[in-house]
Amino acid sequence: MLLLTTTRDALLAPLQSVAGIVEKRHTLPILSNVLIEKHGDQLTLLATDIEIQIRTTTGGHIGGDDASITVAAKKLQDILRALPSAGEVVLTLDDKRLTVKAGRSRFALQTLPAADYPRMNLPDGDATRFSISQKSFKRQLAQVAYAMAQQDIRYYLNGLLLIADGKELRMVATDGHRLAFASSPLEAEVPRTEVILPRKTVMELARQLADSEDPLEVVLAGNQVVFRFGPIELVSKLIDGKFPDYERVIPQNHQKLITFERVPLLATLSRVAILTNDKFRGVRLVLGDGTLKIASTNAEQEEAQEELEVDYHADPLDIGFNVTYLLDVLTNTHEDQIEWRFNDGNSSALVTLPGNDRFKYVVMPMRI
Repeated sequence: MLLLTTTRDALLAPLQSVAGIVEKRHTLPILSNVLIEKHGDQLTLLATDIEIQIRTTTGGHIGGDDASITVAAKKLQDILRALPSAGEVVLTLDDKRLTVKAGRSRFALQTLPAADYPRMNLPDGDATRFSISQKSFKRQLAQVAYAMAQQDIRYYLNGLLLIADGKELRMVATDGHRLAFASSPLEAEVPRTEVILPRKTVMELARQLADSEDPLEVVLAGNQVVFRFGPIELVSKLIDGKFPDYERVIPQNHQKLITFERVPLLATLSRVAILTNDKFRGVRLVLGDGTLKIASTNAEQEEAQEELEVDYHADPLDIGFNVTYLLDVLTNTHEDQIEWRFNDGNSSALVTLPGNDRFKYVVMPMRI
């Protein structure tokens, strides 16, 4: 039975947009598959891992009968990637096997019934809805996502706090050692809604959203969130938990302020980081009159030290940080300058952007 005739790229692009969440090995074998539904010239692809579901629809595929099947997502993706980009691809379905033909190549894949494929129900009832440009949402994600925890026993930290409130969208992430906050304006007013997005959902959005003014529609309802952008619909469960009160963590009265050129500071810290201890990654910052010394040592008694000229004329300060936490914030902000506020050697530091109260980054010190 002929399923469809198309080009390699016309099939690979939508497959790649859904296959990122598919686990190679799963307790349910069918979850390693992608659901393919053909109706007329429309092709719908859907993948899920039970927590997240991504669906996309494309048109313009030639001929063939209507059908629904599931097939191994990674195998089909690898086959299509290996084929010539401009070539024609023919899919046929015979006796529970999907055959992919392209030129003189032929691949026969096992399928599983579409009726057995689990689907997440879309939320209904009361919902908070808003739209924002993909570019704005993606940039905001980039400003905070690196501060999320990974596999923390405090499961609510393995995600990102999303707050829609009035005409403002706020995002917060923390792993207990540092905290990142970013906000952006919304065009329409929405009732205050707080949810925690799972880490995997955040990473998938960061991968798929475009740097464009095209709209992203967000629907928050119950324990689910729906993101719609372009031909893609992403449905995700939310993390059920109480996120820490982030406003209490952000310092308000740090007096010691230094403005840095971001790129030179990033380069300096990257060099000093080479000789840090592999496990603790600690660097010492020693502030004096007009100078900042940055130093590191490791278990082999090796040392690195650099000195920067800074506009600083307050009391001396000696403070240690995990250099990874400093490199993360400098890499993921793109302004030319950053402002760094200190109190003393035992207090957290605050990183902000000049003339911009929409971004804040708090990092705890470490003993070195």
